[in-house]
Amino acid sequence: MSAKTISIIVLTVLVTVILMKNMDEVNFWIFGTRTVPKLAVLGTMFFIGAVVGFLLGRPKKKRIKEEYPAPDTTFGTDKPLDQADEDYIR
Repeated sequence: MSAKTISIIVLTVLVTVILMKNMDEVNFWIFGTRTVPKLAVLGTMFFIGAVVGFLLGRPKKKRIKEEYPAPDTTFGTDKPLDQADEDYIR
């Protein structure tokens, strides 16, 4: 097993033990006082933390830059200028 797999298993076991040891009810204020199991509060906070950690820790999308072909610099260099062009340049 890889280190990542082992750390996920250990973290899952620790979270399960912590949640199971905190089964009593507590007064919790959510826009009014409510009696909520501590298990629900801890589980919800763990879930929110895992989602936020996943969203912040994922790699950013790479933007693909459009590549344009290089301009042909040899276009027209082998042809001599005609008389009208030479007169215009002077």
